[in-house]
Amino acid sequence: MSKLLLFKPRWFHRRWFYPLLSVCTALTFWMSSLPAVQAIPIEKLIFHGVRILQLSTISDRQEVALGKQINDRMVGREFKLYPSPALTQYIDLIGQRLVKVSERPDIPYTFQVVDDDKVNAFATMGGFVYIHKGLILAADNEAELASVIAHEISHIVGEHSLKQMRQIAIAQGLASAAGLDNNVAVQIGVELALRRPKSREAEYEADRLGIITLGRAGYAQKAALDFMEKLLGSGSPPTILSTHPATSDRIYMLQQYLDPRLAERGVGMNSAAYQEVVRRLM
Repeated sequence: MSKLLLFKPRWFHRRWFYPLLSVCTALTFWMSSLPAVQAIPIEKLIFHGVRILQLSTISDRQEVALGKQINDRMVGREFKLYPSPALTQYIDLIGQRLVKVSERPDIPYTFQVVDDDKVNAFATMGGFVYIHKGLILAADNEAELASVIAHEISHIVGEHSLKQMRQIAIAQGLASAAGLDNNVAVQIGVELALRRPKSREAEYEADRLGIITLGRAGYAQKAALDFMEKLLGSGSPPTILSTHPATSDRIYMLQQYLDPRLAERGVGMNSAAYQEVVRRLM
């Protein structure tokens, strides 16, 4: 029996040799990127390797889990949520209506209201959308508010944060052959959500997808233009426009995307009804 074991065919050795070589190589690359002062036991390194993200092949489930970690890192530390479940439910109803007709309805979306008077909104990967209280008050009607929510949903549809994260990880040498460390990914995600502008291309794509989604959901598409023109004429640009492409350029591009059949026909244009709802929920 011992002689048989000594003469196993080459294919048998290859079955375990090459996978083992790949794992060792990945761990070597990752260990070489760590500061020299760190000394981590090998068993922790192996466990740590389970939490490495391969961003080029990340699944929807992994993206949602990463988005939740980014959300947990931000809420309560970077900002507070507005303490009104009824208002949050109202925003969620609008958001879910838009999600159903978006290009990516198959992941769960979470809509939250930030307790901040700035006119702003943002999103992170995995379906997490944040609307500032100040933006809700600045909108004249529900369709204008929905146009902003549709824009943020479209950033998630386009996977803009994921693409930006890949670029940053590669440019800063944070990604190894194995992928990107999960904790580093969460840190980058927080930075992207709160402090780094999207590219012009990402903003234009979110505008295009957003206004299409707005019309599909039954809202008047013209509301997106109305809201942007109002912000443009408000003097100093609000936060939502300060890091985006020139507002006048975006308005011009939005005009090209308008569907004449959906531009002015649709729900959500009743300003009095909207103001009453907001007053009651706030």
